[in-house]
This record gives sequence, structure tokens and C-alpha cells, in this order.
Amino acid sequence: MVTQFKYQSQPGWARTLASLMYSAPGVDDALAQAQWVVPIPLSRQRLAQRGFNQSLQLAKQLSPLKSRHDLLLRIRDTPAQRSLPRAERLLNLQGAFLVNPLQAAALRGQRVLLVDDVMTTGASLQMAALALLAAGVSHITTLVFARTEEGAHDGP
Repeated sequence: MVTQFKYQSQPGWARTLASLMYSAPGVDDALAQAQWVVPIPLSRQRLAQRGFNQSLQLAKQLSPLKSRHDLLLRIRDTPAQRSLPRAERLLNLQGAFLVNPLQAAALRGQRVLLVDDVMTTGASLQMAALALLAAGVSHITTLVFARTEEGAHDGP
């Protein structure tokens, strides 16, 4: 399912995947408490390849009114994360995310639900969260559809 959704240009899977995400314990509370639901942004190059941002599609399905794709930006393209070990993933993503300066005021003191489709080591979520915290976000909860086996053994 995830492979079809992400790599075979089938954004129609977003509704089903988001429904499964929503049914997980605690997700309804996290959505209710968040002022904004923010997807992990893709680089322009990756967005052009896929034709859509899978995390944005999930965020829109989870909370159409709170979903904001314009708050967090990916300011540089990076090599695909899936082929790198955790330490290299963190270095790869250093400085890749930035809060949109035109929207920063909307984030100060707010609670954010950060959404991604698949987590391996958590490097993307970590670097995105650091950018949000630097902009004054008061609380971040992360939500992913799946966690890879490799990521399950990496520790916190």
C-alpha cells in the first residue's frame, strides 16, 4: 500500500492510510490539541518526481481545516534518506527545513502535529521539529503511518 501510495503515484491511498492512522490510540486527542497539522515537506525536485507530497495528502485527510503546507519549508534537496545510516541522515538533513518567515508568527506558542508517511530513523522528523521549535512552537507531536523495521531497532 505505502509503496503504491508513495512511489507509484497513487495519492488515492491517502484516505485509507489516514483512516488507519486516525484509528490508532491517542491520535484523536493529538489532533484535537494541535492548532496546526504540518506535513513533512518535500524538496521541489522530489515533488516534481512524485507529483504530490504524500505527507501533505495524509495531513489533509487527517484534518482538512488545520492542515498547513505553508508553515514548514524544505529549502534544499537532499539525497534519498533510505540508503543512509542514521548519523548520515542527520547530517544530510542539516539545514534542510526552515519555518516560512512569512508564517512564523502563526506558529509561536502553538501546538503542532507533525505528519510523515514512513519513519525509519526519525531524522526527518527530528530536523523538522528542531526548525519548528526554533520558531517558537510550544509543543510537537509526531504521527507517522508506518515505521520501518530498521528504524525500530535504532533506539530513541
